[in-house]
Amino acid sequence: MRPFLAALLFAALLPGRAIAEDTPLVPMFTESVDSGVSHTFAGEWEFMVGGGVAVFDCDGNGLQDMLIAGGENPSSLYRNVSTEGGPLKFAPVEGGPQPDKTSGAYPIDIDSDGQMDLVVLRVGANRVLRGLGDCRFEDAGKKWAFVGGDAWSTAFSATWEKGAAWPTLAIGNYIDRAEEFSPWGSCTDNWLHRPDAGGAGRFAPPVPLVPSHCALSILFTDWNRSGTPSLRVSNDREYYEGGQEQMWHIPPGAPPVLYGKDEGWQPLKIWGMGIASADIDANGYPDYFLTSMADNKLQVLAEPGKGAKPVYKDEAFRRGATAHRPYTGGEFKPSTAWHAQFDDVNNDGFVDLFVAKGNVSAMPDFAMKDPNNLLLQRPDGIFTEAGDKAGVASLSTARGAALADFNADGLLDLVVVNRNAPTQVWRNDGPGQHWVQLTLRQSGPNRDVIGGWIELRTGDRVQTREITSGGGHAGGQAGWWHFGLGDATGSEVRVLWPDGTEGDWQPLGPDDRYILSPGQVPVRWVDR
Repeated sequence: MRPFLAALLFAALLPGRAIAEDTPLVPMFTESVDSGVSHTFAGEWEFMVGGGVAVFDCDGNGLQDMLIAGGENPSSLYRNVSTEGGPLKFAPVEGGPQPDKTSGAYPIDIDSDGQMDLVVLRVGANRVLRGLGDCRFEDAGKKWAFVGGDAWSTAFSATWEKGAAWPTLAIGNYIDRAEEFSPWGSCTDNWLHRPDAGGAGRFAPPVPLVPSHCALSILFTDWNRSGTPSLRVSNDREYYEGGQEQMWHIPPGAPPVLYGKDEGWQPLKIWGMGIASADIDANGYPDYFLTSMADNKLQVLAEPGKGAKPVYKDEAFRRGATAHRPYTGGEFKPSTAWHAQFDDVNNDGFVDLFVAKGNVSAMPDFAMKDPNNLLLQRPDGIFTEAGDKAGVASLSTARGAALADFNADGLLDLVVVNRNAPTQVWRNDGPGQHWVQLTLRQSGPNRDVIGGWIELRTGDRVQTREITSGGGHAGGQAGWWHFGLGDATGSEVRVLWPDGTEGDWQPLGPDDRYILSPGQVPVRWVDR
């Protein structure tokens, strides 16, 4: 995270883009200071990175609860006690898990029993917590033969390899924390936890992913729609020597292999901190926003289609999504970006982009007052900044975050985890347009359909969403997938299931939540 930046000063001085007549609706967010969330991610050296939040339903009532990493403080589990359409309200779970030394957490139903489990990233041994229902958990490390290691873990993603009854977990690790005074070149190995071939319901010893270059975000993603996800790794160039951004082939049952130049992979060096993915250009292929220090990238596949090569073009500047310096607060120095998430905050049918911002640790060449971004996408694919107008331009030092509909009113709310400052929660008061929310379920392994795809059609336009677990910065979500419909009063949906089965197109009514399962008609949540 070394000072850099001459190249961006020129871009910073360029005039802003003209706003088109189709300026997006700006939703109004109100900070919920009485939400009941009272938590601070705290710490210095070992917790300058991390600070994630896991958003998931731990009691089966359809509302999203959350576990917030604590750093030097214990983690906090909050039950969502909001009413539909009402104020955002959370209550600490008495006797809930409070792991210490945590950098982040991710929800995933590892054993496919219908109760969400947690992978907790720590400075020290990582933990897997088995969900027991009603927001209760037990440590499952021994039962599942999960080796937690002893590293500075900062990133996570998961997939189900073809034919596997148990997930493969990828964990990204940072620098050797013992090298506080000379950390450069001390990146530690990332790990791949695959199923144990000798016994069901257990992990094999972790496989090191060599070389590793100080990962801060990783994501299993089927970038070329081949049916076999690859593993993207975003790395912090401040500390590696000879490193770059990476992508691994993960062939089922075979050793991981890095993508190379002969396949089209292009070397890229950034202060990689977070990965967000979405199909922003409606071509059916995922695009990626990579957060960094003033050098964020919006990667779009150069030539999508059968036989595509992993060659990406950066469209951040063309699309108005560089987010490279503060837009309010009075500072001109470059920004530092962490968690990013694509989602539709105004329900116009075009995914928007939230980016959490905050200085690493009083780095003098970067902005200290660094507001979060809320970039609204126009129909022409250009993003416009609305963080200040929407009310989410906090100047606290942000790390992790999540856009999620906490009160089930069809509008995405916001939680942001700040470093050495209180966590903030905002309620989305609209305006917004029509919407649907979907949760996917199948019997057997991989109950939540990781690796599947949702296609939602309104008129002649199709929104495509890959079902992933991981990415972001130190935290992620499971449960509801949100789609804005604009002024459409209906839509059609189909699911491409991980086994390759294509579901039928099926109609959905607007402004409702549905459960989708193979071979069945959509079931409204209230009718389950």
